[in-house]
Amino acid sequence: MVRIDDVAKRAGVSISTVSYALSGKRPVSERTREKIHLAARELGYLPNAGARMLAGRRTHIFALTEPFRSDTHAPSHMAFVLAASIAARRHGYDILLLTDEDSTQGMRRVEASGLVDGIIVLDVSPNDERAELARSSHTPTVFVGVPDNTDGLMCVDLDFAGATASAVDRLAEAGHRKIAMLGHPAGNYETTNYAPRARQGFRDRARELGLEAYFRPLSEAQFAAEDAYRLTLEFLDNGVTGIVLNTEERSHKAVLDAITARGLDVPRDVSLVSVGSIFDTSGFHRAIDSIPLVPEHSCELALQELVDAVEKQHVEPGVRLVTPEYRSYGSVGPHA
Repeated sequence: MVRIDDVAKRAGVSISTVSYALSGKRPVSERTREKIHLAARELGYLPNAGARMLAGRRTHIFALTEPFRSDTHAPSHMAFVLAASIAARRHGYDILLLTDEDSTQGMRRVEASGLVDGIIVLDVSPNDERAELARSSHTPTVFVGVPDNTDGLMCVDLDFAGATASAVDRLAEAGHRKIAMLGHPAGNYETTNYAPRARQGFRDRARELGLEAYFRPLSEAQFAAEDAYRLTLEFLDNGVTGIVLNTEERSHKAVLDAITARGLDVPRDVSLVSVGSIFDTSGFHRAIDSIPLVPEHSCELALQELVDAVEKQHVEPGVRLVTPEYRSYGSVGPHA
């Protein structure tokens, strides 16, 4: 069996120099690096994933960068981690999970080591620092989410604007002329890209159809249910008969509770459509129509794009949006 000291002897260098050249942990002169690579290939020395890359073989490992922070909403984030892992395995790849709170550190580490064939980026922010790294990287990278600047990037996401527009269409078709959207906590419209797109889709389609429309974000996440209850009562007092919900699970229940408190019924008096939820809206005491965010759909498309980039060695930058899917549970009815 060929060992690292055999490579060092053939190349005429120290064992540590061979280690540095194959791992990329420390700089080695180009001439020395070439001697070591040649010796490793001649001897058939493939100690790790990085060396296999040097020999022209793939590692069949993808890095998944998902920074875990104190405010990370674990259920929704882990749903995407699981969906990406299953999709990768289906394509014959394993997942290396990078959870550094400084999300750029992990990407730099795997890029330098040659450990992975590609990188999947989750929890994407509008000005994501990982975008610039991806543009300068030789490792194919796909974003599950859309930063503000997508130049040179491969991105996959639900068509949030199309989803809220579809919800408005459904309410308008049922005769509702005064509608409202209950949105995420206000801070999300600064720190995410999907929330503003959902809001814009709602506003644009309501304006196109000549509807009277209100938009209200929740305040802080810890007060989401209380806000949802209060704002729903405000909507009802203003004569709103159709509400789009782009919020988390507790807020959905609070909206239903507020409608019941007014002595009203869904869908006889008020129609509801949930947009972008990753939880099952059919499980509430009154099932709610949904245009869901399905992690499996986004991750499968993202993994297919990444596999194509790795195996066909052809990267086609651009944004691929998943077509919204309407699931009817009977919470939209004709306006009385």
